[in-house]
Amino acid sequence: MRLGVNIDHIAYLREVRKINDPDPINALHIAKLAGASQITIHLREDRRHIHDRDVENIMRLSQIPVNIECANEKSILDFICSKKPSRITLVPEKREEVTTEGGLLVGNHLLQTLDFIKNNDIEVALFIDPNKAVIEEVVKLSEQIQSDIALELHTGRYANLYLMTYSNLSLTQHSITEFELSKSELRDKVKDELENLRVISSFAKSAGLHVFAGHGLDYNNVLDIVGISDIEELNIGQSIIARAIFVGLERAIRDMVALLH
Repeated sequence: MRLGVNIDHIAYLREVRKINDPDPINALHIAKLAGASQITIHLREDRRHIHDRDVENIMRLSQIPVNIECANEKSILDFICSKKPSRITLVPEKREEVTTEGGLLVGNHLLQTLDFIKNNDIEVALFIDPNKAVIEEVVKLSEQIQSDIALELHTGRYANLYLMTYSNLSLTQHSITEFELSKSELRDKVKDELENLRVISSFAKSAGLHVFAGHGLDYNNVLDIVGISDIEELNIGQSIIARAIFVGLERAIRDMVALLH
């Protein structure tokens, strides 16, 4: 299973102090050396972490493929397509959100964008909720543009349930109200969500789609995801950068690569 390392949080630390340190560029060689298969970044409309200059520098210097996440917004897509990343992953975006909260709304409104990305000879993926009906819409879009569309399954619900079940999150100020349930109820929900990811991945794979996953995955909850053979790639950021504070970035990436293998 491949690992895409999301380096947004390095840029976020830089933006906290508004100085050019740490520079996400410094992560590129380390990620390659540590066994990452891909660099992932998210160019947001508000440029809260990754900036246009970062995109330019990363595309110029990265020796491994670059996956750029962005909203379906013309000016951003025009800019990103001009830089020719290996892949563009379309994601929903709200300015007020801390992180991406859900999957993309999939439908014919994406056709023009998908054609535009295809005509620029760039791979495309859609970040979606693990839902059969949504995958059926992705298949229809793929047929309409006569080109492959990959999908990345949003694992946020699984990750949040796992944290509320197996960590002390429920005892902190970040407890998730929706999941303040008994431990037995939470364990059942974790199992149900994991099984849903397994079933949906198999369904997508059987429909001829490439299946990726990401959001909220860490060194504990990733093990069961790795067991889903139909998932080809995981994109992970915050937990790797958080671990790097204590053990260094190369070690943090190598540890995650080892889990994926």
